[in-house]
Amino acid sequence: MQPVLIAGQWRAADAAGKFTAFNPQTGEALPDVYPTSAWTDVEAALDTAAAAFQTLRTLPRVKIAEFLQDFASRIEVRSEELCALANAETGYPVKPRLADVELPRTTGQLRAAAAACEDESWTQPTIDTKLNIRTRFEALGPVAVFGPNNFPFAFGSCSGGDFAAAIAAGCPVIAKANTSHPGTTRLFAELAQQAAEAVGLPSGTVQLIYRTSHADGERLVADPRLGAVAYTGSRHAGLKLKTAADAVGKPIYLELSSVNPVVILPGALKERGEKLVDEFVASVLMGTGQFCTNPGLVVLLAGAETEQFLTAVGKKFEAAPVGALLSGNVAESLARGVEVLTHAGAKVVAGGKKPDAAGFRQPNTLLRATAKQFIAEPHVLQTECFGNASLVVVCENINELVGVIKSLEGNLTGCVYSDTAGSDDATYDAVAPVLRERVGRLLNDKMPTGVAVSAAMNHGGPFPATGHPGFTAVGIPTAIPRFAMWCCYDNVREQRLPLSLRNKNPTGELARLVDGKWTTSDC
Repeated sequence: MQPVLIAGQWRAADAAGKFTAFNPQTGEALPDVYPTSAWTDVEAALDTAAAAFQTLRTLPRVKIAEFLQDFASRIEVRSEELCALANAETGYPVKPRLADVELPRTTGQLRAAAAACEDESWTQPTIDTKLNIRTRFEALGPVAVFGPNNFPFAFGSCSGGDFAAAIAAGCPVIAKANTSHPGTTRLFAELAQQAAEAVGLPSGTVQLIYRTSHADGERLVADPRLGAVAYTGSRHAGLKLKTAADAVGKPIYLELSSVNPVVILPGALKERGEKLVDEFVASVLMGTGQFCTNPGLVVLLAGAETEQFLTAVGKKFEAAPVGALLSGNVAESLARGVEVLTHAGAKVVAGGKKPDAAGFRQPNTLLRATAKQFIAEPHVLQTECFGNASLVVVCENINELVGVIKSLEGNLTGCVYSDTAGSDDATYDAVAPVLRERVGRLLNDKMPTGVAVSAAMNHGGPFPATGHPGFTAVGIPTAIPRFAMWCCYDNVREQRLPLSLRNKNPTGELARLVDGKWTTSDC
């Protein structure tokens, strides 16, 4: 039984149960056994995190930056071990997915968070010299991070963007591992604890539990010792946590589900139809479709080019290898989602025969429905099929196309492909404003699968893509204020103010909003 990390020590869990991870490629259980913690473990973690927060909030920001830098370096030293373990638990290839893409992204996020710690611009110091009112963002309190199954490094509960943002804000993290890759998360926690000890951060800055009961998970997110919650995962589980957190007014940042509509206009199909077939197939099947931004819905206008597109995509789906899904639960959920769509009237263009290969697999599946069907049952036909599947909706005219877009729930992304000669411009102008309201990120002429780590990126969107449309889960420093509160100092004496709110600019470079103007000057 693997130990949990609580109060700076790896110790035996107070286990209410146990579980193992599985190799998705073979379907076989991996050797390590992990505990389902009883509430006593959670209680101890909460007490420790609350104490750690009181120390963290008094430390110079440079100490937290040193931790993030040291952690990133330790990850790079142990990169081969991390990639091998994640490969066994997720089935993702070591190269290029883990070693060349996700791991550098993870260390890059941590280092960006370190830079934000030292810069402090994310705190948005705001000063009114006439009224002597001064305000900035400050750390909110301990944060519970629930990591997803599909990004063991870059979104991991003890390594990913939510973790980096919470630590950069000055918040201790209670990491709840995803049960698809507990060993990978454990190794990240080991390295984080080593970095915390080397830098001298308080015990409990980083803690790890693997699993709790559903009831204890809901109790955790509602606990008064906790400042905020970050969760990436299924809509069903996320909404239960949201209900518990909302009941006590606890901030909870959720990434739940998204079909990420892609609208391909007729001119684009005529101009570069074969290229679009390849782009779409690559995007849907990459990583067996297990991306938050996987294009699960494509909207087209009826015509000969559309039929050619569907035929070509169907053939490529049938011919492509069937990748492994992350777990048996993911495979079962995908099968149920496809069944829901077909029961609602969607027709199977490709897929249907389950692969004979070992492991957790479902066929590469392409379905089609009419706009009339979609508009009649939009909630059913927006059922997310997380994995290697996508639904194409064929519209008879522009009015139907706009009607489909108006029927959409909130999504992380939405994309419109149009031709370069301008023949699609009028249709684009009718579609884009409607789509803009329903997505966090609007794209043109590119599939949505990639999410750049940039301060300008929005990995968020209207409900149910996320629980709150005003924040992003990707991008430093823009993701940090989720875990902070707007703290006001009214007529507080100069020597009692935080350095960034005093008359003298502490670095000479920190941008502050002074009397309505951004400046780096002293007050």
